[in-house]
Parts: sequence; structure tokens; C-alpha cells
Amino acid sequence: MQLFLLLVCLLLLSPQGASLRSRHRSREMKKKVKEAPGGVMATPSKKNFVFDLYRALASTAPDQNIFFSPLSVSTSLAMLSLGAHSSTKAQILEGLGLQPKAHSESEQEQQLHQGFQKLLHELTQSREDLQLNLGNALFVDPELVVEDTYLNAMKTLYLADVFSANFKDPAGAQRQINDYVAKQTKGKIVDLLKHLESSNIMVMVNYIFFKAKWETSFSPKFTQEQDFHVSSETTVRVPMMSREDQYLYLLDQNLSCTVLGLRYQGNATAVFILPGEGKMRQVEDGLSERTLRKWLRTFTKRQLELHLPKFTIEGSYQLEKVLPKLGIQEVFTSQADLSGISSYSNIQVSEMVHKAVVEVDESGTRAAAATGTSFMFRSAQISAPKIMFNRPFLLLIVDDDSNVLFLGRVAQP
Repeated sequence: MQLFLLLVCLLLLSPQGASLRSRHRSREMKKKVKEAPGGVMATPSKKNFVFDLYRALASTAPDQNIFFSPLSVSTSLAMLSLGAHSSTKAQILEGLGLQPKAHSESEQEQQLHQGFQKLLHELTQSREDLQLNLGNALFVDPELVVEDTYLNAMKTLYLADVFSANFKDPAGAQRQINDYVAKQTKGKIVDLLKHLESSNIMVMVNYIFFKAKWETSFSPKFTQEQDFHVSSETTVRVPMMSREDQYLYLLDQNLSCTVLGLRYQGNATAVFILPGEGKMRQVEDGLSERTLRKWLRTFTKRQLELHLPKFTIEGSYQLEKVLPKLGIQEVFTSQADLSGISSYSNIQVSEMVHKAVVEVDESGTRAAAATGTSFMFRSAQISAPKIMFNRPFLLLIVDDDSNVLFLGRVAQP
């Protein structure tokens, strides 16, 4: 009988709490991008894993909302690669963007895992007013003998918690895992797993719970119901926030889009991309690590009147149906070699579930005096240009090392 391993990766993102660590806050965006490390990143980019995965997800849901965490997915795949061998491992590493050769595979893989270890340590540091909860967990059936080397690596490199779960009682194991996830995500994700089988022998969970404040908030008194043009035929009414301020801004004429950067308190930036009319597909096809770095490097500050909808969108994906498009397929078949996890030869990944939620609203600033307010003489000035996010747009959340933490498409707020 084939035994199955289930992977789950999930995240919550909300702009209502505290932010990521505020290291290097005084650096300008351009300097931050220039100083970004060029080695293995948390979201490997040599084959544009981040944006290739986005395009794969987008192809399965045209004209629909999309939201996921490349960090969460790549972390789960990297953990899986620790226990994989031969072509199963090679497919995962190549899918993540590594191009291992026989003499360098071990070194590249070591750099990959050390990169995740460093990032996890940085993001999980305890600090004042921070509401960031990121981690990994393994739920293992007592009858499954897991290799000590794998368990130690999971605990050391990925800070994973390990729990015993009786999968012979699927309902009990499901309740145990769902309760754990609900606690780690502050009750935001409940009943994550809908069904478990007695053939499951291990569940791997990656979770991210992140709340971040805008450096400058939107005033709720300026939020008004306005039209959002889902398509040329469909218009919906949405609560539209507005604020005139200086924003990071650029116009990418090659991709026909306007790009706007809104800083969070701390070391993260929300990048909003507004394609020109009918240009969404062109922008999506042009997304790449190189394009993102160019945007972050060439942002300029400009006085603008911004109109941005409040929205909450969710994403739920069966990645075992999507990742084969990126060349990661063997691990989901009976040909999988996961002998690094256990000596059992009949283990494969049955499902890889990814769930994500993002909420964007006005909140974010601690106090006007704390962030500073810019004043200008208006009587002799031309009114600031107006940017209306009143049609489908893209959202990225990046840290100051230009790692893509979250990525999505808002097709209908």
C-alpha cells in the first residue's frame, strides 16, 4: 500500500498590526536594492521561480483573484528536498531555480538551506510591537520511523516543531493539526484540512502570520464608495481609500504599467502595479526578478493623489496540480524517492495545499507626529496627478533585500 505525505503552506497578511523588523530603515530604496545579496535567496530567482509560479497559478484562474506566498511555497519545497534523492531531488532544486552540476550540487543545496535558516532566524526574532509568526511543523505517525538526520536538519535549519499524530484516527489527527494551525494564525485560519486518510503518515505545515502598518495611514473619513471596473462589461462598487502624499513612483513604458511603492513601517514595501487598459496579460508575461529589481532601483518620489480600494482576497491552491508545470512532478507520483525522510520505499506526496489571505485597509500609522507630515503651499501649485486603482492590478510585498514575500492579482476586490 502506498503511504502518503501531505504538505500544507499557509499565510495571513494584514496591514493592521506591527511590521517586519526595521533594520536599515534609514537607507534609501535605491541603496537597499544595490546592496541586496546576490547569492541564494529565500525565493530562488535564477529561473524566475516566483513569477513562473505566479504565471502557472494565473493560467488556472484567468481573470480571478490570486494571492500566495512564494516564501511559503519555496520553504516547503526546500524542506521536502532535504528528504529527497536522485531525480526527485533534482526536479525540486531545478524548479526552485538551482542549476546543480555533479561537482557543485552539494554546495548549492547547502547554500539554499543556509539561506532559509538565516532568513527564518531574522524573521522570527522577538521584538517590540511585532506581530509576525512564521514557522514549520511536522506531524508524524508513531509507526513511521523518520531518519534522525532529516529530523535534526528540519529542527536546525527550518526551526520545525515535531509532533506525534495518530493517522489511524484520521478525524483526531485532522482536529489536532487544525487546532495547531488556528492557534498559530491567531484564529484566522480554521478547519484548514478538510479530509485526511488513514494512509497519510505525515503532514508538513508551513505558516506565516504577518501584520504590517503603513508608514502613513489613510484617513477613513476620505474612504468613499466608488466604481471598480472588473472588466469592460462588469463594474462593482468598492470602498476606495484616498490620500495625497509623496509616493515611490515610476511609469514602465515597456510593460505599459504604472508602478507605485507604499512603505510599511519596517523593512517591507507594498508594490502596486496598475496595467494600462487591456495590458494585464502583457504585464504578467513580463514579470521577472530583473524587472522587479529595476523598478525598486529606479523609483522616484512624486506627489500624487492615490485612490486605492480596501480589499480582502483569499487564495487556495492544490499545488500538486500546479508545480508539475514547473518541472516538479515526480515527488507527487509513485516514483518519488523520499528515502531521506524514512527508509520506507513507498512514500509519496499526496497533496500540497497552499492557503493565503490578504487584507488591505486604511490603518497603519502610530501617530502623525511619529512619521512626520509634509506640508506644501497649494495656492500656487498645480493639483497632484491622480492615480486610480479602479481596475484589476497586481500586488507584491517585498523586503529590503528585494525578496518577494507575497504576490497577487486583485481582479475583484
